Amino acid sequence: MFTGIIETVGKINKLEHDGSNINLFVESPVDLDLKVDQSLSHNGVCLTVTSVQGKEHQVTIIEESLSKSNLGDLKPGSLVNLERCMPANGRFDGHVVQGHVDQTGTCVGREEKDGSWLFHFEFDEDYSRNVTVEKGSICINGVSLTCFNSEPGKFTVAIIPYTYENTVFQTLREGDKVNLEFDIIGKYVERLLSKTS
Repeated sequence: MFTGIIETVGKINKLEHDGSNINLFVESPVDLDLKVDQSLSHNGVCLTVTSVQGKEHQVTIIEESLSKSNLGDLKPGSLVNLERCMPANGRFDGHVVQGHVDQTGTCVGREEKDGSWLFHFEFDEDYSRNVTVEKGSICINGVSLTCFNSEPGKFTVAIIPYTYENTVFQTLREGDKVNLEFDIIGKYVERLLSKTS
């Protein structure tokens, strides 16, 4: 389980295609603390560390994860948000994030607001019946955020300078795809209500 509080940004050094999978080689400050078999969130996608060599770790992305996320768009030099799993005795600073991306969304606008930023997103509201609620939680590229202006298939988030400077939001432009993981509580409520209606 993750919390959506990004530890660091990693840089993609290399990608290798292996059948329908992609082996991703990532360099980051947390690599010296990683172990093989550890779960690590990459832009909100939970992946297993398969090797660690100095400041570089390797993970394998399977076809299912590629089809549901933006990881297939990565290139050498791309940046990714990284978060290790929350330890059992850790502080819960974000919200419950599983590292299971529901679908991708699209950035349809960004506005600078005198030191902070507003990012506007759209998503396919019919896909898996995912919804957002006003002031509810959303995970975008692994970052725990609060959405507002929540409407069917669209919402907005506000990004403070610290988050902007220490995540891939600094590189996000209009038209870019992002990974969305909707609030797990909201997903269970929606499932229960759909069975009674």
